[in-house]
Amino acid sequence: MAEPILSVRDLSKTYARRAAFLAPKAEATRPALAAASFDLAEGEILGVVGESGSGKTTLARCIALLERPDTGQVLFRGQDLVELGGAALRRRRRAIQTVFQDPYASLNPRLKVGSALAEVMLVHKLAERSEVRERVIALLGQVGLPPSAADAYPAAFSGGQRQRICIARALAAQPDILIADEPVSSLDVSVQAQIVNLLLDLRQRLGLSVIFIGHDLQLIEFLAPRIVVMLAGEIVETLQADRSATDVQHDYTRALMNAVPSLDKLSAHYTSRETTT
Repeated sequence: MAEPILSVRDLSKTYARRAAFLAPKAEATRPALAAASFDLAEGEILGVVGESGSGKTTLARCIALLERPDTGQVLFRGQDLVELGGAALRRRRRAIQTVFQDPYASLNPRLKVGSALAEVMLVHKLAERSEVRERVIALLGQVGLPPSAADAYPAAFSGGQRQRICIARALAAQPDILIADEPVSSLDVSVQAQIVNLLLDLRQRLGLSVIFIGHDLQLIEFLAPRIVVMLAGEIVETLQADRSATDVQHDYTRALMNAVPSLDKLSAHYTSRETTT
């Protein structure tokens, strides 16, 4: 078996919170992530599913080193990113880029789209100033936007278009791993499929490894052959695409699966309604 591109080992994060009046200090902490471990293969799409507050976003932010974990390792091609700092961390952090849930909050409203993409390339020294414009246009084309988008501000775009811009900005860093943290949950249903198909296409064309995070098990099952299930900051189970019902071990996973509507369930529901009426 090939060495994974990413190995997460015993990753933990606890947040401090304001304790209630006269409450003991032990209540002033909140574990958001507890000893999370998994591997990501080269070119794999790994799903991460769980309800709100299950630790999915904390996991993403710690993997991308946007937040420092309290304990554990983030091994990218065998090197522990947690131990790095300064310029060494900046060089390695480029390889893991994140697309966040809210495209409206992810872009600087005062910065034109072309400038936002160019900034990433210049900061990471991935292009000369003389060739930045050409690369910006190429990036916009990759995500299905016209060249004219480079000269517009984020306010000129819809939510789906803004998420395409956010994806282009992540790709501007030429990453090896893309973390998609609930990238379609704030979008209209009609737009969600377009963004999902775009991510699948980019993954295939660019050879990206993808961590797709969400709470919609049905969507994640469509995308990912392997799914990590999170509950209260812990990874409680890892599901395989070819699993059978008897392979599921945790009650929470069964509850998630039972909550997914199937054609059989819908057919039975409407048949019963017709019978009673």
